[in-house]
Amino acid sequence: MTSLSSPFTAHWHQRLTQATGQVNRVRQTQEFGRLTRAAGLVLEATGLKLPLGSSCLIELDDHSGTAEAEVVGFTGDRLFLMPYVETAGLVPGARVRAIDTGHQQGKRFPVGHALLGRIVDARGRPLDGRPAPEDAEYVSLNAPILNPLQREPIKEVLDVGVRSINALLTIGRGQRLGLFAGSGVGKSVLLGMMARYTRADVIVVGLIGERGREVKDFIENILGDEGIKRSVVVAAPADNSPLLRLQGAAYATRLAEDFRDKGLNVLLIMDSLTRYAMAQREIALAIGEPPATKGYPPSVFARLPALVERAGNDAPDKGSITAFYTVLTEGDDQQDPIADAARAILDGHIVLSRRLAEAGHYPAIDIEASISRAMTALIDETHFDRIKYFKQMMSRYQRNRDLISVGAYAPGSDPLLDQAIKLYPKLEEFLQQRMSESTTYGEAVMKLNHLF
Repeated sequence: MTSLSSPFTAHWHQRLTQATGQVNRVRQTQEFGRLTRAAGLVLEATGLKLPLGSSCLIELDDHSGTAEAEVVGFTGDRLFLMPYVETAGLVPGARVRAIDTGHQQGKRFPVGHALLGRIVDARGRPLDGRPAPEDAEYVSLNAPILNPLQREPIKEVLDVGVRSINALLTIGRGQRLGLFAGSGVGKSVLLGMMARYTRADVIVVGLIGERGREVKDFIENILGDEGIKRSVVVAAPADNSPLLRLQGAAYATRLAEDFRDKGLNVLLIMDSLTRYAMAQREIALAIGEPPATKGYPPSVFARLPALVERAGNDAPDKGSITAFYTVLTEGDDQQDPIADAARAILDGHIVLSRRLAEAGHYPAIDIEASISRAMTALIDETHFDRIKYFKQMMSRYQRNRDLISVGAYAPGSDPLLDQAIKLYPKLEEFLQQRMSESTTYGEAVMKLNHLF
């Protein structure tokens, strides 16, 4: 007898291998495990072998429903699960079933122009009462890492409509800045001004871990009808699970990346980077990662640059993402570990002062403490000299403010201070701006020149 030909055998062997693999994958997703422990934010299950990032369904008491959870860690044959929602009705030994095997295979999120004008949650589901967009594209949250040598340098000024920022902290298209502030000093108002007046094709807003009341307020009173038409808002408020807060920040960034890949100039606003770090801290501590700095485990400081580095310019033939991240400084402490880490990985920082806010000075930007690292590549020497002289006058006056207030300074003792005292009312007026007022970059530079 003659043996079967080699190509014929190889073909059927390949078909059999593919069929076996499909059967095994089906069995894997239909396989059940059992819940063995529930403590704090984390559940433990055995009987399943799944990779990190996989999603599971947990049966609630009396089969009344299910709760979705994600695999966030494992040790030995035990999986650590974190639910997306409240899990009232869990019982010991509840059945756990896998519904996908990781981000790449199972989790796809809507992106593209179909989402403009929409408000969605961290999973891409509509929050505005309208049906899900039918013509949206669906992608994974994981995007390829950009080659730093192929990125377009920051060389084009971005007009944000705020006089003090345009003139004294000039921002470039593709730059990433932090807004450092405590609570209640006007960072949301400043973000709203930049969202309304910045010259960008698309705005992506990520409201991460903030009060739920602020979501509607930001949309209606800050973005307005015109702003929302060119925006996508991703909302993951404080009452969402830490998983959804993390996912919301990643999803907002992925939306911005998709628009950038289409050649558009995107403004990404994330409020706030601190709440993102806190969500990661909750997860890491719950699965047993040891704290390192003021209660923050090492994984927090690894995730921050991984998120921020996805913004910025792409190759010259593509678009850009200019990003503003708010950073909460607890008790106005600028040495807070998250603030310190963010300052190191961002391309500049704008510090808001509680003292100025309490004095009715808006926007309450502390010009002396703020910096734009890309500014020197965007402006000429004359403009730079004007900025330096402005800061010198402000600094000289502030250092001697108490002496001037009590009348202890004798005019003529310091010519520079005399000049600072004379200019200070004009400098202070230059730094203040109403929320409804917009000043272009050209107007801001011209007014700066007229001061001196």
